[in-house]
Amino acid sequence: MNLRKTFIVSTLGVIGVLQSTFAQEHEQIKNSKIIHTWEAKGNPVVTHKFTADAAALVYNDTLFIYAGEDFKGGQTRYNILNWCVFATTDMKNFWEYKTPLKASDFSWGEQNAAWASQVIERNGKFYWYTSSQTTGIGVAVSDRPEGPFKDALGKALFTNEDSFGKKHSWRTIDPTVFVDDDGQAWIYWGNGACWVAKLNEDMVSYDKDYGIKMVDIQGDMDFPFTEAPWIQKRNGKYLLSFAVGFPERIAYAISDKPEGPYQYKEVINEIAGNSNTNHQAIIDFKGESYFIYHNGGIQTNGGSFSRSICIDKLEYNEDGTIKPVVMTTNGVSN
Repeated sequence: MNLRKTFIVSTLGVIGVLQSTFAQEHEQIKNSKIIHTWEAKGNPVVTHKFTADAAALVYNDTLFIYAGEDFKGGQTRYNILNWCVFATTDMKNFWEYKTPLKASDFSWGEQNAAWASQVIERNGKFYWYTSSQTTGIGVAVSDRPEGPFKDALGKALFTNEDSFGKKHSWRTIDPTVFVDDDGQAWIYWGNGACWVAKLNEDMVSYDKDYGIKMVDIQGDMDFPFTEAPWIQKRNGKYLLSFAVGFPERIAYAISDKPEGPYQYKEVINEIAGNSNTNHQAIIDFKGESYFIYHNGGIQTNGGSFSRSICIDKLEYNEDGTIKPVVMTTNGVSN
């Protein structure tokens, strides 16, 4: 009888532990920042909403993708109220976090112009460099890669006054940032030209002594520089990719120095179907290189103002140059 009692009490204890564990897991799920999960079926990778201007960050074993959200399908103008953050550990199973940042979070910015941006980690904090149509480049900060993020300055880090040599009002856009091996952080941006500056260690101010310079891209270009710079370092060389012409293709140039001069190479990504713009992120993740971009490929309401993120493999030649990207429907998830 005592043995039976012991067994019953022990069993009830196990059940109680299981019930408690289940309740804790249920509460964690309920309070999770994850709002959507899916298995990618090729390109576009994100199909439950319209997304554009992807940037990527590898943190620990996870690839985070940050993008603007085109408001709806079938649009005839840019209308981007907020940014999104997606994540994956295997390039097949993805999830989306709660909206991490809105255009309206920058009181000084345009409220429906959550334009191209990039997130970078430094010293345990995550800095989101964003752009608005005419008001300049802002910085938001968070303790976590998925956010939420808050405006770090209450004003623009760079405005049109900093983008010399051009006159149009949307020239101070499309920031890209990286931290070099020596710890120096660099920021690039621009439409119609590419400008570069050194960020201070606080990541929310820049080196006034170095100032702001226009990047010199030398060589015969197939099309003029448009926008969307993306900077990376590979085998001691600096690779600057960017959109050219309009409708846009993606080309790239190489330099021995982060500020250039850069030597133009070639177009690596042709016009991305049904979209006038073409904005790239190039990232290495778990032994593979990926080219992340957008097109207007969601049928039937996709287009130049209702875009969709895509991912394809990127390969390098033995000399470190980039092979042209093959855009596919299957993508990298199959």
